[in-house]
Amino acid sequence: MTLTPALQQTVADFHAMAEQDRLQLLLEFSDELPQLPQRFADHPDLLERVAECQSPVFLFVEVEGGVVHVHATAPEEAPTTRGFASILAHGLEGVSLEAALEVPSDFPRELGLDRVVSPLRLRGMVGMLGRIQRQLRAHVAV
Repeated sequence: MTLTPALQQTVADFHAMAEQDRLQLLLEFSDELPQLPQRFADHPDLLERVAECQSPVFLFVEVEGGVVHVHATAPEEAPTTRGFASILAHGLEGVSLEAALEVPSDFPRELGLDRVVSPLRLRGMVGMLGRIQRQLRAHVAV
């Protein structure tokens, strides 16, 4: 498994906690989802809907000079989804395109949340990562 340093730290943070406390950490991540840059807030049509998520999650990935920037939005009423989006946004921010593409598709399962969130929610995070990596592969193809 090849994770970025930030994602490795996040996995370590989750595993350092008792299973019943991991949901609280996920909720804390939801408060840290970065705001969309104004250029995306003014043009939400530039963002891609993550259909795998029950909640309306939208994202866009930029690559500048080989460096990844993930922009995501999720409603405050969906804190677990926001938490997942925040983990990915922070965990992939500023890494190389290659490093972001090497993150395994089952990364969300590494957080140890299988018994505290529904499989449907975990599938949503897998969907977010899949869409991020698909957008990154599109950058490579250009």
